[in-house]
Amino acid sequence: MTIGPLVPAYGAGSLPDLSRSLLASLGLDGPNPLGLPPAERTCLFLVDGLGAELLAAHAASAPFLASLLDRSRTLTAGFPATTVTSLCSLGTGISPGEHGMLGLTLAVPGTGRLFNCLRWSGMPMDPLDWQPAETVYQRAAAAGLDVVYVAPAEFEGSGLTGAVFRGVRYAAAETVDDRVARVLAELRQPRAHVTVYYGDLDAVGHMTGWGTEEWLAQLAIVDAMAERIAAGLPPGSALYVTADHGMVNASEKLDAEATPELAHGVAMLGGEARARHVYALEGAAAEVLDAWREALRGRAWVVSREEAVESGWFGPRVLTEWLGRIGDVVAVPYTDLAITAPSTHRIEALFTGYHGSMTTAEQNIPLLEVSTR
Repeated sequence: MTIGPLVPAYGAGSLPDLSRSLLASLGLDGPNPLGLPPAERTCLFLVDGLGAELLAAHAASAPFLASLLDRSRTLTAGFPATTVTSLCSLGTGISPGEHGMLGLTLAVPGTGRLFNCLRWSGMPMDPLDWQPAETVYQRAAAAGLDVVYVAPAEFEGSGLTGAVFRGVRYAAAETVDDRVARVLAELRQPRAHVTVYYGDLDAVGHMTGWGTEEWLAQLAIVDAMAERIAAGLPPGSALYVTADHGMVNASEKLDAEATPELAHGVAMLGGEARARHVYALEGAAAEVLDAWREALRGRAWVVSREEAVESGWFGPRVLTEWLGRIGDVVAVPYTDLAITAPSTHRIEALFTGYHGSMTTAEQNIPLLEVSTR
């Protein structure tokens, strides 16, 4: 059993490193921490939920991706290991403590309300106010690159897209065939940087669990999609396949709202089931911290806001203006526990697969490469 937190290795093979390195490989000034070689065009295939350990465990269902594993490397997602945080780390090239997307649902300081960063719901929010940092896509576009994001039309114009993908030219494509065709068409342009997103692997994993028949069918779709893009790469191109996080299947669920010792003194439960931000009533933070530590002993890391920040959970620094978004208490399971809150996070409480924590199954993501350079 894990006995201490596996703090994500920011700056040593993380998603911010990947975004900065991709720009450098395309000729922009700046660091190239991953040492990616020069390319005329790049395609980043972002597969939601494709953890490195999950792929390795089911390589037979993804023979093309598995053929790339011997020369692949492993990155870390960052904390929490969740889509909104990872997409923003990738999109800005900075750590969560700097860009402020510190969890799935976060307190809006001074309002007594939670904001859902994925659904962009809970209260009105300007994406530029919530996440003001310049994106790598804005930098790339200003330098003359053709920066394209290929994804379903439903995400175009969303708050999350506005927060993390500012600067892209959005190319809506629904089916797998549409996305592959659009990617290959966009890669015909010189100095193109194309990102293509696939989210159904994660969605199925949440509902049925990873490793199930339904999940393996989605993995096979991802594998075929990657193979088709690779086969159509024009000369001078590089394809990189990565993810935003991995996943675990919950063997135990704990309803924090129905557990008296966890509910006492709590104003709001944010975050998500594997990375819970606990916002205490005024004056109750110390009592809540003690209660959560005792109740979750042997199952979760439970720390105060200050301890999480000082330990580098959100990166080497957290901007002062984002501190109020972090829970007074942060509870992060390291067993296969999900801390649910059914009244405020109803659908999440029904899941089988979860992510968010600092376990290797959730943190480690692959970086697979195919090149025609």
